[in-house]
Amino acid sequence: MGKAARDQSVRDRIKAQREEERRRERLRRIVTIAAAAVVTFGVIGAGWWFAAQGSRPEESSGALAPISVAADGSVVMAKPGVNKPVLEVYEDFQCPACRALEETSGSTIKNLAAEGKAKVVYHPITIFPEDMNKGVTRGNSLRAGAAARCIPGGAPWSRFHDQLFKKQPAENTPGFSLEDLVAWGRDAGVTDPGFERCVTGQEKAQAHLAASARILDQAKLKGTPTLKLDGKEVDNEVAFRPAELRQEVVDAAK
Repeated sequence: MGKAARDQSVRDRIKAQREEERRRERLRRIVTIAAAAVVTFGVIGAGWWFAAQGSRPEESSGALAPISVAADGSVVMAKPGVNKPVLEVYEDFQCPACRALEETSGSTIKNLAAEGKAKVVYHPITIFPEDMNKGVTRGNSLRAGAAARCIPGGAPWSRFHDQLFKKQPAENTPGFSLEDLVAWGRDAGVTDPGFERCVTGQEKAQAHLAASARILDQAKLKGTPTLKLDGKEVDNEVAFRPAELRQEVVDAAK
């Protein structure tokens, strides 16, 4: 084989290799986006549908059970001595269905904890793939989740949590700027002098992502929002109906 033929053979192999790499990359992106769409839009559709069925939100009592943040980022809301039933809330601050759940059943969940009828455990996570929507959606979720971790607990955490859902940006749009997150934290009553540095430096971002990956694997979540009562997943039709959710929690305590 002459030199020209050998060079052409090498070029052909390189070209074929690059085409195969591009094909694999396209396939990877299609699978990632499709999986994300199933999780996001499937759960969003269910959430909005159930939330729109005329269930009236419960009035907030205004009282809050003590709130503490665990080392893994989970947030416990419970009166002293209340260890069961355990109501776990898996949510993403950028997830529209999570916002619908908060608007519909958020007060019920907090009231149950304040009444000593349940130990509530919040698990704020990021479920979106890194490359979904050019990273915009994931970035919003990550900034909000990391900022929430900068609050050590107490009523300011709850107020900040609620504000994140009230201010949730539309899908595919920038939002949750670091400056806004700091301001909302101050408005929520955060006085820790290290809060602003923690938020603007995104000091908790990697811990938040690591916890999200671990929770998604261990809890076998299909998407967010997900409620679990003593380890058993609560049906969406119950989760988005405050009266039925309250009754299920009360029954679990018997």
